[in-house]
Amino acid sequence: MEKEIINGAIRDIWPMMTIFLVVIISIRLMYIHNSRERFIFHKEFFNMIFVVYALLLFELLTKTELNVNSGFNLVPFTEIMRYEIGTHGFYLNVIGNILIFIPFGYFVSSYAKANKVSHIFIITLLTSFTVELVQHYIGRSFDVDDILLNVVGAIIGFLLYIGFTAIQKHLPRFFKSDLFYNIICILLLVIAVIYYLQVMGIHLF
Repeated sequence: MEKEIINGAIRDIWPMMTIFLVVIISIRLMYIHNSRERFIFHKEFFNMIFVVYALLLFELLTKTELNVNSGFNLVPFTEIMRYEIGTHGFYLNVIGNILIFIPFGYFVSSYAKANKVSHIFIITLLTSFTVELVQHYIGRSFDVDDILLNVVGAIIGFLLYIGFTAIQKHLPRFFKSDLFYNIICILLLVIAVIYYLQVMGIHLF
């Protein structure tokens, strides 16, 4: 079900995403060329992944048909306690709200070079509050529990960033080189393109 939701979101926004990525990548490449900035593939790929993630996040969080009920919940844990652990509703509404913001916490931590959990807490709180407020005015509900779960997800993303950064310092030189990360990102790009085309209905094999 969750995979279908993501596939559906990609199908809905692939025209906008394709045009947007072509424009952004073209501008970025022109900037690198004119400024004689060094081109590092894995860093540029990381930036594009964040753009794709942001577009998908926007689509998932603003689809009014995902929630036919509108409301205003300001009592923490009210909605969370409605779902029995292990049920589909629990995975979709509780675990899902955590997982969807883990990349947010990681990306923001990386860009902002965050070294305190309070940095991510403030940014995620502001972002999630804005999302919930917008959702309320487009036919969905404002739910303080969603904000709490989003913050938890972002903090997990922050901890992953801190952990990866700490591990990276102790890796052999090759595993910290641009070449190593470029190879990994090229493989990920190939997988992502194949998946993207399949969602669009284009099968290469």
